[in-house]
Amino acid sequence: MIRLNKYLANAGIASRRKCDDLIIAGQVRVNGEVITELGYRIDETSDEVHFNDRLVEIDKHYKYILLNKPAGYVSTVQDEYDRPTILDLVTVKERIFPVGRLDYDSTGLLLLTNDGELTNMLLHPRFKVEKIYHVLLDKLIRPVALYHLEQGVELDGKRTSPCKIRQIRVIDNCSFLEVRIHEGWKRQIRRMFDIFGYRVESLERIAFGPLTLTGLKRGEWRFLTRSEVAKLKAFVTRHESE
Repeated sequence: MIRLNKYLANAGIASRRKCDDLIIAGQVRVNGEVITELGYRIDETSDEVHFNDRLVEIDKHYKYILLNKPAGYVSTVQDEYDRPTILDLVTVKERIFPVGRLDYDSTGLLLLTNDGELTNMLLHPRFKVEKIYHVLLDKLIRPVALYHLEQGVELDGKRTSPCKIRQIRVIDNCSFLEVRIHEGWKRQIRRMFDIFGYRVESLERIAFGPLTLTGLKRGEWRFLTRSEVAKLKAFVTRHESE
């Protein structure tokens, strides 16, 4: 038996939390019956699940894709404003979804997959998967601001976890930084710096867990190797046991 939200997430419908919202909204049926109960369990070998009248099946032929995202693309499979999406860059027949997001103006490493279980582990705060960014500010950062940012700041009534920030160099009297975080709130880095009066001029993700952009030019993508997939899963498993 498996929880319905987990089954939907494993099938690539959405994150578990979002799947809970879909269930509450009455968009999911099991064996023809609308289910709105959170925590509902199904037998994935015999029960038939539909989401918005579409049969939901788990694809065991998983794909893992690494994309070096350019600016000017949204990290969703569809966009209500008809802007270019990452699926305009990555063309595969399987339904794939981004693991987390990079906003429209941001660039860099983005992982796409149809492996819902791994996606949930990579995004869940409990696993503390580190992400590394290069950030260019509009001016020099003050040491006091740097200190407070590293301790965590208030966003949406919650405090961000401590992070690591170091200045790599100064470019035209502006700070070029390396930022290491393991959270992924909406526009988190831009909003963190905005609190202290800094505008982020450019933001690039250069690493996600053990994955890096080595050898991948902007706009290019490739499949992960078997070794990379194994390292990614081992990385998450190791952090789960810590």
